Amino acid sequence: MNQHVTPKPPLGPSFHRLLASSGLANLADGIGIVAWPWLASLITRDPLAIALVGVAQKLPWFLFALPSGVISDRLDRRWLVISMDFLRCATLLGLALALVIPGLMPQTPVADFPTIPLYCLLLLAALIVGFAEVLRDNCAITLLPSIVSVDRLETANGRMGSVETLMNMMIGPPLAGLVIGLALPLAFGLYGLAFALAGLLVLSIPGRFRTLRPEPRHWVAEIREGAAYLFARPLLRDLAIALGVLNAVEMMMLTGLVLYGQEVMGLNSAQYGLLLTGAAVGGVIGGLGGEAVIRRIGQSACLRLATATFLVQALVIFLVPLPILVWGSFFLVAATNMIWNIITLSLRQRAVPPHLLGRVNSVYRFFGLGTMPLGLVLSGVSVTLAETVLPRSAALAVPFALGAILSLLLLVAIWTRVSPKALADFHAG
Repeated sequence: MNQHVTPKPPLGPSFHRLLASSGLANLADGIGIVAWPWLASLITRDPLAIALVGVAQKLPWFLFALPSGVISDRLDRRWLVISMDFLRCATLLGLALALVIPGLMPQTPVADFPTIPLYCLLLLAALIVGFAEVLRDNCAITLLPSIVSVDRLETANGRMGSVETLMNMMIGPPLAGLVIGLALPLAFGLYGLAFALAGLLVLSIPGRFRTLRPEPRHWVAEIREGAAYLFARPLLRDLAIALGVLNAVEMMMLTGLVLYGQEVMGLNSAQYGLLLTGAAVGGVIGGLGGEAVIRRIGQSACLRLATATFLVQALVIFLVPLPILVWGSFFLVAATNMIWNIITLSLRQRAVPPHLLGRVNSVYRFFGLGTMPLGLVLSGVSVTLAETVLPRSAALAVPFALGAILSLLLLVAIWTRVSPKALADFHAG
């Protein structure tokens, strides 16, 4: 006897507009992955000075993640997304115009820590873009459950993740490498225009996206409410802390790879961009097939595997830095960590009440993404200190040795915390 299976509701045009907007925003971010450190490396060869550009862009995740949750729970999330996209566009177009001012770009990179005006302008622009990114991203992920039905969250998050990774890692970085070869200001201009188009797409989504909630209180009290909800659930707390370690390791290795790729692996800007497409391919496959993999091997195994792949990547880059193997390590990390994101994001979107979702997400992302500046600083400082006792090529490899150690420690620590029993208890509660 055939059983009637109720078809799942369609994702709808609003979701597809949000999906396209996210794709364009991540295309912009993908251009930035190459453009920010490459511009910094044309200004200075100091590893710490290059790392500080990344710190300026990621420091807002530490400074602004918690307040951004209060803002996204108080105001219309759609308009916040639009405003932040337009702010990033204006900032980046301004930086692109500054790059064509005669005499502002040095003829050769300075060996010591730079004090030139362009470097200071670069830090300021990176900081503004970083603050806008924090608020925009938090609003976007809290917007999704208002557009998609609860039983389609894994599908929607998987598709969002695939498109974001495709644009962020497969198309953005190699496109940036090619455009930088033509004209550096053009890369930052394209970077800004992609954000403008992303904002216009969100503008076309109908409706109001301001949640019904109690009267606003002091913002510290509201943040405390979100933190209390997260810490009352050990699984969410442990996943947030684990994500923080993984992101610190990722930023440390990715920043270290800029000079390591140029000086040890012998890559130019286009080749460096192509190297990062391994993450794009892996992320797309993980996003499209993640739901099926989760059903087959379980959430616990997926989360453990995602942690283990960081250890594999660090060891590959440190021990056998052949481009094809490094590309493969990016593929492996991206595929498994896309599945991590599908699991953890769907858990929060399904479990957290709508009026708390912005704040709980902001606390989660404070711990999960606020550590990125620490990873960036560790990258620059570790290379600088290592150069006092090691040859340049060996010193440039130190971030990857540290990445392997931290990844191994995290894998041991998280193994039982994401056990099948821990996940079953969370779902039952």
